Amino acid sequence: MKDYYSVLGVSREASEEDIKKAYRKLAHQFHPDKAGGNESKFKEVNEAYQVLSNKDKRSQYDRFGSAGAGGGGVPPGWEGFSGFGAQGQQWNGNFGAEDLGDLSDIFEQFFGGQAAARARPTYTRGSDIEIHAEITLEEAFKGLSKTLHYQTYAECAHCAGLGYEKSKGTKKCAKCQGKGEIREERQTFFGKFAQVRACPDCHGRGEVPNEKCHECKGTGRVVKQREAKVEIAPGIEDGQIIKLAGYGEAGEFGSGSGDLYVVVRVKPTAKYERRKADLITEKDISIAELLLGNDITMHDVDGTVFQVRIPGGFNVREALKVTGRGMPRFGSFSSSSRGDLYIRFNLKTPKSVSSKAKKLLEDLDKEI
Repeated sequence: MKDYYSVLGVSREASEEDIKKAYRKLAHQFHPDKAGGNESKFKEVNEAYQVLSNKDKRSQYDRFGSAGAGGGGVPPGWEGFSGFGAQGQQWNGNFGAEDLGDLSDIFEQFFGGQAAARARPTYTRGSDIEIHAEITLEEAFKGLSKTLHYQTYAECAHCAGLGYEKSKGTKKCAKCQGKGEIREERQTFFGKFAQVRACPDCHGRGEVPNEKCHECKGTGRVVKQREAKVEIAPGIEDGQIIKLAGYGEAGEFGSGSGDLYVVVRVKPTAKYERRKADLITEKDISIAELLLGNDITMHDVDGTVFQVRIPGGFNVREALKVTGRGMPRFGSFSSSSRGDLYIRFNLKTPKSVSSKAKKLLEDLDKEI
């Protein structure tokens, strides 16, 4: 005798809901029409469920180890398989109404819910668009407003996105008789199944225009040049993306527009190397400047002049850190929050040294 509880992987105390959940899971797992399915296991699972999901059959099975004639088997449409029921008899077609409810759930999920799905207008939302906005490091330092121009689908101005001449009105769709949906039948492994989908002629509206818009040819949108203004905050980094909702392609028949994604590209500069909010630059200095500790004139990214002094004992091979002279920190609430500037010094020696200079250097060497 088969242990139906073991077949479904539940205990003998399992509730009706537990049995139903176990059955659905296993039926999907072993369904013959699915990759990796198993016909024999599917029939075995179904046989166990037909007994344990019925109170009377389950009670008889628990008491006598049998559910009586017709207790197991496979659902209608499986007669072609050589499956046998709980008592070894050939499937005889007995199948209760309560069983159909659960199998209809299986069918609905297996076929993507198409049989029970309600038709809806098949208006297509506009696609998202990605464009690049190139700016300089100086612009990234200060931030700016930038106007972008690009070509895409936009709402038809003539018909306001309707796709037809409003003054001419509409009429009932002949294909779907105004229902907005059509019913199609197809032959499947389980027999005939009905599919309801949006009418391709009226796109689910149930009506068609008496006269299509001559500008957009009935789609509600036309290709045109669009304009968008984007606000670029100070400190923005290369590759960051700004989203402008609703500035993408216009949808069909007045449906929603897509979004515009602006990828900011900060042009590289020979003067600075950028690492997040920090900047790295190079500066030529002479031996005298290095030894005398003179103030060195530097320029900010925005052109502001400031002075830097090389500290005593400084290793010229290292970069000198100047706090707060880098890029603004992107997204910071404080306008004064900035990264740091690192100066790499290039020590320049003269091509030739006069005898006087040489004597002075010798004296300096002795002094040091």
